[in-house]
Amino acid sequence: MSDSSGHHGLDRRSFLKTAAAVAGADMLASPAARAAEHDEPHRLIDVNVSLSRWPSRRLPYDEPAALVARLRRGGVTQAWAGSFDALLCQNTTAVNDRLVRQCRTHGEGLLVPFGLINPLLPGWEDELQRCAQRHHMPGIRLHPNYHGYKLDHPALARLLLRAARRGLIVQLALCMEDERNAQRMLCLPPVDPAPLAGLVPRIASLRLMLLNVKSPRSVEPLTGLSGAAEVYLEIAMLEGVAGVESLLRRVPLSHVCFGSHAPFFSFESSRLKLKESVLSGQQQDAICSANAERLLGLVNSPFSPKG
Repeated sequence: MSDSSGHHGLDRRSFLKTAAAVAGADMLASPAARAAEHDEPHRLIDVNVSLSRWPSRRLPYDEPAALVARLRRGGVTQAWAGSFDALLCQNTTAVNDRLVRQCRTHGEGLLVPFGLINPLLPGWEDELQRCAQRHHMPGIRLHPNYHGYKLDHPALARLLLRAARRGLIVQLALCMEDERNAQRMLCLPPVDPAPLAGLVPRIASLRLMLLNVKSPRSVEPLTGLSGAAEVYLEIAMLEGVAGVESLLRRVPLSHVCFGSHAPFFSFESSRLKLKESVLSGQQQDAICSANAERLLGLVNSPFSPKG
């Protein structure tokens, strides 16, 4: 691929050089450079962050206070948070209670908890009720590959139905890391989203968001659903130059949100995805905040924007 493509955003060489520099420069940025992040014109809702520790190694900003500070420097006004503990822990109640405490202690007004539900564990319906009624969470987060089920499993259909009836957003992570870089014992294939094409239209009022979509091609079976059903995507793992532009050629703008997958990924990598794609101000506003705000309003969440 030629670098002189006529593209009006960053060219491929500039983008790759900038992305490579981000990982090393993020922790060493000067106060002036960090303050410059606030010059960004668009409000930001990050729909894909996680608290606690990654199972196999420490990550920069994996302490809640440090992550919140990093997000605030990046201009984030709200972040939808799951927990890395959700991947391997069998005690979902403990994970969700800890998540809520961390959100309240370190990120009141910024962090919005999305609870863990594993539909293969006994008592998941009671835990779903606790997430909705006790913790007042606007949604839940699912990890099918870590919890051992595919998307055609009958338990998932029951979970989606009950979540929709309770007015909960369902975030479904297709993967959490690239298989090529995974620790051997945690090397899991990504979730195949294809069964959702037959499942989602049968569940009225379902609000489903797919996390960590790597390629727009991987969601081709769902492109017909995104206009008629509430199926949303976020951009944290999109690969390739102009990935956001490519995604918008396949799904409606109104169903694409900003996600960073922080702290597993550098927060700035998702900002670069917006910068290296040619997007209008309206498109940027929709992706950065308006779509997520509308989604929260649809589910009548206590975290919905007021007024």
